Amino acid sequence: MAFREIGMGRKSRWCIVLAGLGWLLAGSGPGYGSGFALYEAGARSSSLAGAVVARADDLSAIFYNPAGLVQLPKIQIMGGFSTFITGAEIVTHLGPAAATNHLQSRASFAPHFFVSYQAGERVWLGLGLNSPFGLGIQYNNNWPGRFNVTQAAIQTLNLNPTIAVKVTDYFSLGAGLDIMYFKFKLKRVLPLPVLTPQALDLQGDSWGLGFNLGVLLKPADYLSFGVSYRSQVRQHLDGEARFRPFSALDGDASGTIILPDMVMAGIMVRPMKQLSVEGGIIWTHWDLFKRLDIKFNNPLGTLSEAKEWHNTWRGQLGVEYQALPWLDLRAGYAFENEPMPDKFADYLVPTTDRRHNFSAGTGFHWRAMTLDLAYIMVVMMDRTVNNSQAAGVLPSDFQGRLSHVVTMSVGYKF
Repeated sequence: MAFREIGMGRKSRWCIVLAGLGWLLAGSGPGYGSGFALYEAGARSSSLAGAVVARADDLSAIFYNPAGLVQLPKIQIMGGFSTFITGAEIVTHLGPAAATNHLQSRASFAPHFFVSYQAGERVWLGLGLNSPFGLGIQYNNNWPGRFNVTQAAIQTLNLNPTIAVKVTDYFSLGAGLDIMYFKFKLKRVLPLPVLTPQALDLQGDSWGLGFNLGVLLKPADYLSFGVSYRSQVRQHLDGEARFRPFSALDGDASGTIILPDMVMAGIMVRPMKQLSVEGGIIWTHWDLFKRLDIKFNNPLGTLSEAKEWHNTWRGQLGVEYQALPWLDLRAGYAFENEPMPDKFADYLVPTTDRRHNFSAGTGFHWRAMTLDLAYIMVVMMDRTVNNSQAAGVLPSDFQGRLSHVVTMSVGYKF
């Protein structure tokens, strides 16, 4: 990772606005997908556990499968937010002594905004704004794992202009550009030789570019197939590092992080007009995160720590039923594994072997307006790590991982 000083006077007003939105998009809650990925891009898609890659028939298609924009006539707009609430505790062991440490967290909010425009008989344009990655954790400053981390935050904002083309009546293609703002913050205690332990406060930001592609095949009204790809985004961060109590070490810091690419796929069937079912998968290329290297512009040189994350799979299923002309009922389930290996498990992302996501929601229609509501309960299984080689990590039990996500979206069709 690389970092530079974040000064208000050094940024344009536009960058300040985007930075502020980035703070909202990934404030203080931990990542709710594998690693620190976020899959929430609207209430309808959240209530269906993200199983909308083959449906792709609302504005969240800009994120999940841009080819689906061809199903949206004229001009449509949608905006809303997700609220994240988490609970977790880590029991650390040092010899015969055990300490229970609660993750300090508060509700955080992640807005989303999408708009589409039918530019011609076979061409659609779209624009999305959401956060595909986010992390926010905080522990007591004196907790036993302070030599690994006391506070960490990853905040992203992705601007996603998109185009979709209806090649035939049953086959469409989509593509978009990812213009991503990335902000990183880390606090920990470094046990430096000679000097007393130093409290490190590190932060910086960056812009990166990527792209997304999508394919939608719909041979019949009751059957569709979707595949999409979101590319890697390389972030070169610049920032500053502050040390206390020995402030003479203060200075610039630098490095790079590669955010992983993703492949999403799904199959949707409609056994009856009012009922649709979709199953799908998401593959995330987390083994790109092999090391965390931070170069300090002081005598400390480079702080280098192994991560060696591995790729993850997510399986998801979503069911939608039109109970009334103005009311949709939805439910979903997703299962995913975690990228962090036992060998290098740390407290940056409170870890679990696997997680289960149970979701439900409703959709209300009134003339040209829609209101969608969703709730997700994330159950993260307990995990014990006894022999991690990560700096400052003790034998630990990760317990009580139950999180909640509430999402609301409001849409309008012109």
